[in-house]
Amino acid sequence: MNSSMINPQILGEAADWLVQLHSGTATPSDHQAIAHWRNRSAEHAQAWLRAEALLGEVRSVPANLAIQTLQRAARKEGLSRRQTLTRVGLFLMAGPLGFASQHMPWQQWTADQRTAVGEQKRLQLPDGSELLLNTESAVNIAFNGHERRVMLLDGEALISAARDPGARPFIVETPQCITRATSARFCVRIHGSRSQVSVLEGLVDVTPLLLSQSATLKAGERQSFKPDRSDPVERFDTSALAWDKGMLLANNMRLDELLGELSRYRPGVLRCHADVAGLRVSGAFSLRDTDASLRLLSDTLPLKISSLTRYWMSVEPQV
Repeated sequence: MNSSMINPQILGEAADWLVQLHSGTATPSDHQAIAHWRNRSAEHAQAWLRAEALLGEVRSVPANLAIQTLQRAARKEGLSRRQTLTRVGLFLMAGPLGFASQHMPWQQWTADQRTAVGEQKRLQLPDGSELLLNTESAVNIAFNGHERRVMLLDGEALISAARDPGARPFIVETPQCITRATSARFCVRIHGSRSQVSVLEGLVDVTPLLLSQSATLKAGERQSFKPDRSDPVERFDTSALAWDKGMLLANNMRLDELLGELSRYRPGVLRCHADVAGLRVSGAFSLRDTDASLRLLSDTLPLKISSLTRYWMSVEPQV
């Protein structure tokens, strides 16, 4: 089917479903309904791909942020979701489709456990281990008689793996690597096309998904992995990993990097002006009150915070 000939009404329905499924309130019946909707015809399936392309490619921000921005605009102007998206319908009709569905990963919607933006969730596992999910994360959990396995689908998790009486390994799998431990405390984060493993206590073996050779990391070491290679091992201060306490500890961190971390914990878009991106920042910043963290930055550095709404903010040089 020529994608430019899709019925605009069907495109609007696809947009409505995308907003609902990324709203944080989607129910299992919503997931079933969208699957049924997509299978109604080839045109419905094509409309879904077109809507994904809009949210993933035309907007130069992650898809979930694009959706949140559209939601805020709809509320502000009293428009329905479909009316809001109609304003950018040209992109739906003309934007390129060459965009993989990984920008709207279905497996995250049906994960065993997941968190919304800014949310953290502590899970007690059957073996006595503990799993802390960070903001916007998703995991599946599969324990059996041979292994204890956690599949991290997105985001970040802090694992406190208890020693198992049956000597079952504790495995954390990501799209890039597989980690194995017996008794350890470590953090695994999916960061773009890489997974990063940081060890706080004990020893952790990590194997890139497409390789057979593993690396053993000890406390105070971290390493990033792609499926076919690994970056050099880095030393880090384990006390500086404090997101589990709701804090971001910066030590001579670039401002754009710090804002990138804060943006993970707040809805909407948080931009950094190029003229101040390289400023170096040290201090403790709240992840539970990111507005307070932004005020702290503007109070202590030559910066100003500009905003269209609370969901579209920019950190700029002070004139």
